[in-house]
Amino acid sequence: MKKIIFLLIAVFSISLGQSQTEVGGATLPNNLEYGSEGLILNGAGVREKFWMDMYAGGLYLQSKSSNAAEIMKADKPMAIKLHIVSKMITSERMIDAINEGFDNATNGNTASISSEIAKFKSFFDEQINKEDVFDIVYIPADGVTVYKNGKRSGNIKGLEFKRALFGIWLSDKPADKDLKKGMLGK
Repeated sequence: MKKIIFLLIAVFSISLGQSQTEVGGATLPNNLEYGSEGLILNGAGVREKFWMDMYAGGLYLQSKSSNAAEIMKADKPMAIKLHIVSKMITSERMIDAINEGFDNATNGNTASISSEIAKFKSFFDEQINKEDVFDIVYIPADGVTVYKNGKRSGNIKGLEFKRALFGIWLSDKPADKDLKKGMLGK
């Protein structure tokens, strides 16, 4: 009987260990479900600034890919999970980073999605604390939905906006080159 219990505990522990990924002091699930869409962790990394970890980020896709341009263009379900690991992240700093990210991802051509960007930034108006988790989920029929700690913040429709948004992390001028490599599973 003791052997059976030990075996069950060992199997359960192994399966738990394989269902999550540790990165930058955060634990990211290897699989996510949004409605009927199942997504797998494509890759993960850490956003650093001044040699300090700011947040752990994971990219979730239907199937693995290392092609950033195709991921940004794709009109398929996908998500980015951001797990805040630093007390240095504030609402103001996050919004400044979002502005810079959209400028970099679009080469400064944000006019056509300026109202969508303003709405997206409003999702970060509330105080941000260490251990907060943001899920940025794109479902083609619904657009981009943002969740903070599992609570829905809002939704923005439009493929052009989604492409620019995912470009913050995956464009030629990403928020963090090492984080981009990590998200692409490299």
